[in-house]
Amino acid sequence: MNRIVVLLLIAVNFFFIFQGSEAAEIDSVTPRKIQLENSLTEINRIFNARLAEGIEEANARQSDIEGMAPEEFCDEEQLYTELRKALFQSFMASWGLKGFELDKQLRELLADRSYALALNDSIYRDIDYLEGFSLKLKELSDVVNINGHLVGLDKLGHMFSEGWHYFAMTSDDNQSLLQAMAWGKEQETGKYGYATTGIFSFADLVANFHGWRFWNSVLGKNDDPLSGFFANLVASPYVSCNIQLVASIRYRKIVRAWESDKPFDLSGYLDGMWDEGNNCNSYADTTIEAKVTSRIRDVDPQYSCPAAPQYCEEARKRYGSYAKYLIHPSCLTVGVK
Repeated sequence: MNRIVVLLLIAVNFFFIFQGSEAAEIDSVTPRKIQLENSLTEINRIFNARLAEGIEEANARQSDIEGMAPEEFCDEEQLYTELRKALFQSFMASWGLKGFELDKQLRELLADRSYALALNDSIYRDIDYLEGFSLKLKELSDVVNINGHLVGLDKLGHMFSEGWHYFAMTSDDNQSLLQAMAWGKEQETGKYGYATTGIFSFADLVANFHGWRFWNSVLGKNDDPLSGFFANLVASPYVSCNIQLVASIRYRKIVRAWESDKPFDLSGYLDGMWDEGNNCNSYADTTIEAKVTSRIRDVDPQYSCPAAPQYCEEARKRYGSYAKYLIHPSCLTVGVK
């Protein structure tokens, strides 16, 4: 019987590792008082370069300009495919597993300004194999300072990967943003959270949500949910399809191609809710919570979540009706009279 149980556990583990390999956690308490260089400029540089690469590759697909009909220029599906391939630095554009790969790439690219912590030195060290097997088998993601917020690099993987899945649900499957957000919550209660690490990250859901905002802004076909009427009216997309004057003269017909309209800037999405020290985690059961809480007291007896309640108040105003889906209850209620 014991042998059968062991074999079943191994089979289940491999299934979840394969299916949930995007699930990475961070310790946002241990490095809280460490001074890290602001990584915003470098992160923006990395992603603007990758977006430019994606646009260039999408235009390169228009090789038979002479034989192309007017409606064949600026293929939107091709643009999204090449942008995803460039962002994830992958030959494949599928969203599955790409967020975790992007997380690992960023750990290398930002190694000189990030904070890496071994699991056995973290607040999660006492979570055992059965409580969080994915956590025990994988390293923690690194954390960086972005405009004063302590953010896990896994959040950028969530933004571009799960954010794309949200966007595909709303654009291809005709589902609402709330339905996409409900899918995200299911993943946190399942293979990306409770079921594999024992941890539910509300900050992951925030990153997913802003990922939808990013992908929606690529062509700007829908209103941004956090912007008002006038802001949406004058908003410009990241990419637009424009007439290429020289090529049009050369081929004696209207030739169009994708061009970048504005640079990517993470600060337009970032706030205190990306920081798990403010947007608190939940745990699969009281045993796991007690273990983590005990280690937090060892690291910093004065710490409590949210660490900076003012960010919770700002977030409640910013997210409005979406707040209850994105913010931990402790952050939702702090300071409320």
